[in-house]
Amino acid sequence: MLAFAPLDGAVGAATSVLSGIAAFIAPVAGPAAMALAIVAFTVAVRLAVAPLSLAAVRGERRRTALMPKIQELQQRYGKQPDRMRTELTALYREQGTSPLAGCLPVLVQAPFFMVMYRTFTIAPPAGELWGVPLGHHLMQGLGGSVLPLYGVLLLLLILLAVFFARRSRRQLGPQATGLAKLMPFMSFLTIPTALVLPLAATLYLVTTTSWTALEHLVLRRPTH
Repeated sequence: MLAFAPLDGAVGAATSVLSGIAAFIAPVAGPAAMALAIVAFTVAVRLAVAPLSLAAVRGERRRTALMPKIQELQQRYGKQPDRMRTELTALYREQGTSPLAGCLPVLVQAPFFMVMYRTFTIAPPAGELWGVPLGHHLMQGLGGSVLPLYGVLLLLLILLAVFFARRSRRQLGPQATGLAKLMPFMSFLTIPTALVLPLAATLYLVTTTSWTALEHLVLRRPTH
């Protein structure tokens, strides 16, 4: 395992928080305490970075609203690159936005997701769910509760993938060409990913993907 001190320190802190949550709910949750702690911790982190998600959505909407004016400038100054850059800069300044609006909040969120991913994959926390250890991989066997448990989790991921694929197809429209046509299918990559992750990471994946779907329903709902 490659060591990266800042990230490893954050992973250690996350593991301590997880242990604290699990210990707090253990009297009620029993053996499933750590599994529920993973869900609760993931939701808490997503709540903490929710303002960044909101900022990203606002930036995307500003860029979308400017597209007609940008296309007009492209038609007018498409053969004059320097003039085009000047006019675009003036347009963004006038509207109080930038070409990167919405991108920076997404990049700022990335370290949080890296920490959680490492927390649940490098050294999965001890615990179990339905009698299946949180460190269990499918290649270790399908006996006991493994098959029904993973069946439920994979079904949830399939339903979420269908949800994202439909939204992506709707946003792209029939005019999508080339690689853009493949975008709706990217959401299904969570399914093979879940097949090679330990159970703890699969729980995280289902929880964070469900939260993203909720954000889409709340923050990215049509404005008209």
